[in-house]
Amino acid sequence: MKTDDLIHLLAADTVPVPRHAAARRLAIGLLLAVPLSLVLMGMVLGVNPALRAYLAQPMFWVKFGVPLLMALVALPLVARLGRPGASTRAAWTLWLLPIGVLWTLGAVALLQAPAADMPLLILSRTWRVCAENIAVLSLPVFIAAIWVLKSMAPVRPALAGAGAGALSGACGAAVYALHCPELAAPFIAIWYVLGMALPVAAGALLGPRLLRW
Repeated sequence: MKTDDLIHLLAADTVPVPRHAAARRLAIGLLLAVPLSLVLMGMVLGVNPALRAYLAQPMFWVKFGVPLLMALVALPLVARLGRPGASTRAAWTLWLLPIGVLWTLGAVALLQAPAADMPLLILSRTWRVCAENIAVLSLPVFIAAIWVLKSMAPVRPALAGAGAGALSGACGAAVYALHCPELAAPFIAIWYVLGMALPVAAGALLGPRLLRW
């Protein structure tokens, strides 16, 4: 068989991948993984008993809404990372922008606070466990995102792993906000961001091993 004939034969058997198939797979993965994170949070940490009162506080919606927005932005980011040749620079920029908002709010709060209040605004009561808890709660979504990426064709496994971490870290932070008693903007700007950054770093390190073809 001639080379041209072989190429035509192979091309004739190809089936186009449905548009947005990757995003749909990720959405299904999230529908399975996010409830697991919620159950884990409820069983190990418990929902904040003052949550109903917190719903009237603007900073609660910042610490819950910003990670939720970042998770929504990370959904198409991960989908693009699973496709060879797809640019992700704009998606990463959109994911990072809310962090700049958190840092701005934290800096403004520190500039307006008396010096004696700064340690409480930064550390409060739970700084030792905040980032760790977010990272742990991100695990179900991280596993789901890696599973979806393995069914795709990521050619940059470290970056794809980081994308899975970006999605899972944001989901973990949003889930943790339902337990977390902290409302200080500097605390959220430091420890929530660190908690979301840990899965990104872990994904970048593990991606080449977990997403190897």
